[in-house]
Amino acid sequence: MAELALDVAVPEDDDEAVVRQKNDELNRMILNALRKKNDDVLYDAIDRARYSDIPAYQLLRASIEEASGVVVTRREGAAAMEINAFAIPLFVHGAGGLKESESFADPDAFEALVDSFRSAGLESEGAQVVLVAHAYDPREAARITYCELNEIVRDVHASMTAKKLTAAPALDRSMTGWAQNMAAAGAPTVELRFLVGFALKRVDDPFYAIPDDETRAEEYFEARMARYRTWTELAAPLVRRCLAANPDSIEVNLLYQDLFFGAFEDGVEELATLRMMTQLNQALESSGIEPAAASARVAVAAAEDDLVMRVTLFGQGGAVLATVDKPLDVGAELEAEIEDVRDALAAIGIGNVEVEAAGS
Repeated sequence: MAELALDVAVPEDDDEAVVRQKNDELNRMILNALRKKNDDVLYDAIDRARYSDIPAYQLLRASIEEASGVVVTRREGAAAMEINAFAIPLFVHGAGGLKESESFADPDAFEALVDSFRSAGLESEGAQVVLVAHAYDPREAARITYCELNEIVRDVHASMTAKKLTAAPALDRSMTGWAQNMAAAGAPTVELRFLVGFALKRVDDPFYAIPDDETRAEEYFEARMARYRTWTELAAPLVRRCLAANPDSIEVNLLYQDLFFGAFEDGVEELATLRMMTQLNQALESSGIEPAAASARVAVAAAEDDLVMRVTLFGQGGAVLATVDKPLDVGAELEAEIEDVRDALAAIGIGNVEVEAAGS
């Protein structure tokens, strides 16, 4: 599987038909592993590609993530249908932490939130949308494997298309409960949660058709982003009502909607950035140095078998105040990652930032 991904990502053969054939074979292998619930094959293939060729790793992981969360069904005499599992990462700011027992106790808010996906233009008017009445914490979401997500999607599809309400046991098993809240009462908290939903629609629904023209495609995505920003203003109060008995006691920041694994990775990435900022702020406070008087060096470094973005914070006279490592995926775009770190440092107030070239 890893070798096929390499042949597709970095083809030695100029024959497009051969490359397409290999890509089709790769997708068949992925679907076969999902059907047989063989997670070991999928994760092993990704690991092999991760340490051998970055383009192959990126292609293989993206293909597996999409195949696990998107299922297409075809029936004779009927339009082909697609169901996908999406997620929205959100950060909850409050005091003392969320209480799971208080969540999703407002049915009116939950119903309005579900309806908003179509009314605000995130999904087609012709789509069926369901939302899970549970906000997954990072531990729960991380436990969902490729094969488990695929099973969840198929269970939910069966439930959505049945003539009467049916159970979705795979989905029920995924909701294991939040990790124990260790925050002291009244202590400021920032918590990551994931809203998970499913959208069932026709494969040929024009709402989801991305234009072939590059300019029009950019306009398509810009329009979707604009609709999403508008939706967050509508959705935030509803989400607060779904998560807390006292909605006014919390604030929520919603990240972008994506397929399940893409959204999970975005949420974890943002959480790592927030933790980095917290550690740097603590170092500044303990040293008594104003952020504007500090400087930072940013560099890619190795930490055991993984890559990290290492931020070294300096005080006056070049004294090292802190060294913070932020996890870095081998397939990440370094320039984008560096800019994200620069933005985070600027938000703290550190403007003097040196970027050390990789390998220097």
